[in-house]
Amino acid sequence: MRLYFLGTGAGVPSKRRNVSSLCLRLEAEIGQVWMFDCGEGTQHRVLASPIRLSKLTRIFVTHLHGDHIYGLPGLLASRSFQSPERPLHVYGPSGLGDYLQATLTASGVHLTYPLNLHELHDGQRLAADGFSVHVRALNHGVTCYGYRIVEPPKPGRLRRESLEALGVRPGPLYQLVKQGKTVRLADGRVLHGPDFVDPPVRGRTVAIMGDTLPCPQTVELAADADVLVHEATYTQADAALALTHHHSTGVQAAEQAGRARVKQLILTHLSSRYEPDRERELLAEARSVFSRTELAHDFSEFIVPSAAPYHDEPVNE
Repeated sequence: MRLYFLGTGAGVPSKRRNVSSLCLRLEAEIGQVWMFDCGEGTQHRVLASPIRLSKLTRIFVTHLHGDHIYGLPGLLASRSFQSPERPLHVYGPSGLGDYLQATLTASGVHLTYPLNLHELHDGQRLAADGFSVHVRALNHGVTCYGYRIVEPPKPGRLRRESLEALGVRPGPLYQLVKQGKTVRLADGRVLHGPDFVDPPVRGRTVAIMGDTLPCPQTVELAADADVLVHEATYTQADAALALTHHHSTGVQAAEQAGRARVKQLILTHLSSRYEPDRERELLAEARSVFSRTELAHDFSEFIVPSAAPYHDEPVNE
């Protein structure tokens, strides 16, 4: 599981940061890529990245501001040439269907694949290829969603060394034991599967926020998450602007991460007004509040580490 950032800017693109788009790379887990937001120019960023539209199966839109959706029509059209039959699911607020229908119809686009549109509501829970997705409305002045994505649990490791110590050689019996079944050996001994398997490993959790002021819904979605992706449009010196435009500062994002007890915070959606030195200032401010903070750039990639077994306690800040 990897997070790949295609666009990390806010509102207006700059030479260093395109507008919002992020991919959750699940190729190793389920052979898919899920995209979150698709600002103008996203497909150009895709061309310079390892992302393949043939793997793209789901797009989650946080809200209908242009810097988050203006790239959708072009990307949907281009996908017909890369994955001409594989269905695509697109999720987002009410009104997304009207926007897509109007732009695709007006431009005469014919999609070669089934496009399944899902307009969401606050509090909705989705099931998608074994993963669960929890949707909550944030505080951005328009309907704007955050998403909590939870990976299904993984079975524990088979203790091969314990079986070998009993003289049980590798073979079909190993698979039965790993499945937790009771197995009777040729010599009459009985093996109870759970005795030879480590505790299951909890699935990883990633929380991806749309644009928002600090709000309780962010903490709810991000509770004990392995990674929280949160906007940081402004430095703390511009906190008044953040409030006016329903955005967050880096410090406010860090405070939310601490309240949610996440393992890592990744900041994105930075205002184009900031040069690199101001961006470093924003990151330093956030790290002073929550040390496990990183700043995303276009083409940044972050690995979501494997989760701990269920009997381990979550790490708190």
